[in-house]
Amino acid sequence: MEPQNQSRALGFLLSGFSGSREVQFLLFGLFLTLYLATVLGNLLIILSIGTDRHLHTPMYFFLAHLSWADIGFVSTTVLKMLNNIRTQNPAISYRGCLSQIFFFIVFGCLDNLLLTVMAYDRCVAICHPLHYTAIMHPQLCGLLVLGCWGLSVLASLLETLPVLRLAFCTHRDIHHFFCDLPQVLKLACSDSLLNHVVVYATTALLGVVPFNAILVSYYRIVSAILRISSAGARSKAFSTCASHLLVVSLFYGTGLGVYLSSAATVSSTLSLVASVMYTMVTPMLNPFIYSLRNKEMRGALGRLWHLLLPPQTGTKLS
Repeated sequence: MEPQNQSRALGFLLSGFSGSREVQFLLFGLFLTLYLATVLGNLLIILSIGTDRHLHTPMYFFLAHLSWADIGFVSTTVLKMLNNIRTQNPAISYRGCLSQIFFFIVFGCLDNLLLTVMAYDRCVAICHPLHYTAIMHPQLCGLLVLGCWGLSVLASLLETLPVLRLAFCTHRDIHHFFCDLPQVLKLACSDSLLNHVVVYATTALLGVVPFNAILVSYYRIVSAILRISSAGARSKAFSTCASHLLVVSLFYGTGLGVYLSSAATVSSTLSLVASVMYTMVTPMLNPFIYSLRNKEMRGALGRLWHLLLPPQTGTKLS
């Protein structure tokens, strides 16, 4: 049997979290808790924005899509990992691995592009407040989100489809808890130069370029805020983008940690911890950051709570 056909028949082994049954049990409880908190928190954000007319603005429209992206991002990796821990079977099929790579890249790029769009939205709101409604009209917001989805799917196809041409050897252990594309490429027996070129080019276009766009947006935001004479007005202007700035710092900070730990290859454990931060902790923290640091969001969550669980009124006994 050819190496490629054999790898497709056998699939791969995800050996990222191997250990004693007790350790696996603790990891299962921890990751299940993180996953449920992420899904619940992001769903509450989506429901609050959808049911509260005060939040029908471009900023919260983009935030709702970011929450959907976070749910997809964490579900792509964690659900399979939880099932592998529960069944004590680290195997993943060839098609399952490719599907995981595809959706991981889609939702990762989508997160990145939506954060860029949200930075542009805050830049327009602070630098051009009088023209904000005219610039950020519903048609433009819809096109921006549609463009984010389209570019994310295209980038994922460009990185995933070339994997089909690769042949894999009998060694099929992936030292990770999901099918990370760089880890999969290390198992290839055939020439993977084209794959690496595509990965680097896509990362530069949809990683570095959006990050620079965010930096430019916040440079303009900070410059505009510093020109405001009133200290109270400066504080209010900065508070409108503080949550987004914190999420951007967390997203790129943990992503950079994954890249550096993988590039250094000093410790596989360090790389796994950085990946857990990037794929699970960051999506979980985003709803808390936006709800705790945003007065409008806290009010909407309170109104949603009363809508879902109306207060019980006592009845008089005759």
